[in-house]
Amino acid sequence: MTLTNQAALTLDEAVRTRRSVRAFKPDPVPRETIEKILDLARFAPNGSNIQPWHVYVTAGQTRDRLCADIMAADDADLPEHDEEYRYYPEEWFEPLLARRRSLGKALYGLVGVAKGDTEAMKRQQARNYVFFDAPVGLFFSLDKRNRYGGWMDMGGFLQTAMLAARSFGLHTCPQQSFSKYHRIVRRHVPIPDDHTLVCGMALGYADESAEVNRLEPGRDPVEAFTTFLLD
Repeated sequence: MTLTNQAALTLDEAVRTRRSVRAFKPDPVPRETIEKILDLARFAPNGSNIQPWHVYVTAGQTRDRLCADIMAADDADLPEHDEEYRYYPEEWFEPLLARRRSLGKALYGLVGVAKGDTEAMKRQQARNYVFFDAPVGLFFSLDKRNRYGGWMDMGGFLQTAMLAARSFGLHTCPQQSFSKYHRIVRRHVPIPDDHTLVCGMALGYADESAEVNRLEPGRDPVEAFTTFLLD
């Protein structure tokens, strides 16, 4: 489906046009629009109505200073920076490994990064730390006392926010990559020490002409992941 900044008019359209956008226009997003998106996201399902999420919205100079600090640390490749939590499996296994490799091959092919070119790959990965040029960067945190249920609730909140963004003609990219630089994020964003930085999220208008935004990851059909037990 062709990437567009047209507002999704139905839930079906919002779901099918949501994707991780990796190139944005600099056009600002009004605070009122961000508030409307979060106002919809707060209705995400969550166990016992605990609503465990907290959101931090950065733009302008705050966003720019934060991005500059992270980019400097990433360029220096300082060893003291590590993920606040592990997102991926300790050891990859099939079919997850094949899917990951397929996505990586497609993504780096679109941006012209040759296999084995680690420097170019690192530069592309660093694009995360400027929110792929999106004017708004969101951060989401969760109290560390939460267990799996709180993380499930956060996932529902993130998805609801991303679908809501599509209803305003906006696009997003959820970014766990910021977890590596959670200490730097905390210099600019008041995330308390007893919270985990779950992820960042780029928010803005997609650059519809960018080659990287042609990426459309394939998804398995329903019968590949569903077992029907119907009498």
